[in-house]
Amino acid sequence: MTASRKHREAVSMVDRLKKYTFEEAIGLLLESPKAKFDETVEIAVRLGVDPRHADQMVRGTVALPNGTGRTVRVAVFAKGDKEKEALEAGADVAGAEDLVERVQGGFIDFDKSVATPDMMGLVGRLGKILGPRGLMPNAKLGTVTFDVGTAVKELKAGKIDFRVDKNGIVHAPMGKVSFAKDKILANVSAFLDQVQRLKPTTSKGAYVKGIAMTTTMGPGVKIDPLLVKELKAYLT
Repeated sequence: MTASRKHREAVSMVDRLKKYTFEEAIGLLLESPKAKFDETVEIAVRLGVDPRHADQMVRGTVALPNGTGRTVRVAVFAKGDKEKEALEAGADVAGAEDLVERVQGGFIDFDKSVATPDMMGLVGRLGKILGPRGLMPNAKLGTVTFDVGTAVKELKAGKIDFRVDKNGIVHAPMGKVSFAKDKILANVSAFLDQVQRLKPTTSKGAYVKGIAMTTTMGPGVKIDPLLVKELKAYLT
């Protein structure tokens, strides 16, 4: 069976005009013909905001209860005891001036970075390298902190950050197709709960206007946004 045939079969399983429940949508995604790798299950949420206005920019973090299913490589910019703390917490690499020099030399073999506040003067020099890749430590996202141990453990466990794009849509990974349905539902519930908590006070009308889920190689499945409340049962 070729990949294109698998895709056609997956598409044929989805009613493009229907808005499914969360359980139905995730069930369809997990039952669809699989690719040769463990695909990521993703969610896209269209919000009733205008990201051109700073007071309607939705951005935040959430610790997914079941993680994303991927190994997250974490780099920590710290020195002394904080460097040691980071490594003991599971950081893949940690350092101070030496790590800054490595990154300046082309080392970017990590997915997330954390920095202690006293290191930001040095880390700021890496803005042109880390910024475009979304790898700069950010105090608003909890990655500029002296509590590097906790930050590393949270990132390793599945803490993700998200930000509404210019079209008013938030995208985020919710796990892998190898996950059980209930684990993905719990992740979706935690994510949407946090998105709702971040609703700007200036957002008028419907806030969650549309939801769709998909897998890396699969079709999109629309979900009725009015059913968000049904996910409360999966909040822990």
